[in-house]
Amino acid sequence: MPRLREVPRAEVTDEQILFFYDHLFAPDRDPAVDHGTATGSPGDWWTVFANSPDVFRHAVRGFALYRNAALDPVLRELGQCRAGWARGSQFVFSQHCKQMRALGMPEEKIAGIPYWQTAECYTPLERAVLAYTDGIVLDGGRVADEVFAVLRKELTDAEILQLTYITCLYEMHATMSKVLRLEFDDRPEPIIEVAAPEGYGNRDISADLAGEG
Repeated sequence: MPRLREVPRAEVTDEQILFFYDHLFAPDRDPAVDHGTATGSPGDWWTVFANSPDVFRHAVRGFALYRNAALDPVLRELGQCRAGWARGSQFVFSQHCKQMRALGMPEEKIAGIPYWQTAECYTPLERAVLAYTDGIVLDGGRVADEVFAVLRKELTDAEILQLTYITCLYEMHATMSKVLRLEFDDRPEPIIEVAAPEGYGNRDISADLAGEG
């Protein structure tokens, strides 16, 4: 379950939230109870964000940016998808794999997102976008001049700004989905201790490794 409360339809008074409840679910469904969207996700991103209409509206305005952006949507989705993978969000990664497929991207390019560095299916510009995304997400914004030079050669300043903004936006969404356990990121912590066999007790493993008797 999400870590925050899901807001039921009966408590929603904000018209924009109601619009999305109707549009993504159905007018006769309460998405806080009757989960499920067309993409296969539970849909609890929407019901949790409904706790703050101001945050909900701000987030939705970010999605609307796409309509007027000059940036090639394929490049946009490469950044979003890799950001989801790099930040470890199964939700953001999965949703943007679907969106790349909707844009007609070849399956090998979608499959190659986790190991793009050794995949030979990407154009030089696409590789630069993926490297740029890693600089943003994995290196905290440190991007080599050589990577930026490829973007500079192929894209306008406006397109680079849009790529940067949208990629950073989806790093945020990936992080929020994980911390609030939304959608496909509602899963157990993957790194836990694997217990020693019964009877191991408090044996000193360092002594074993050092060959001490």
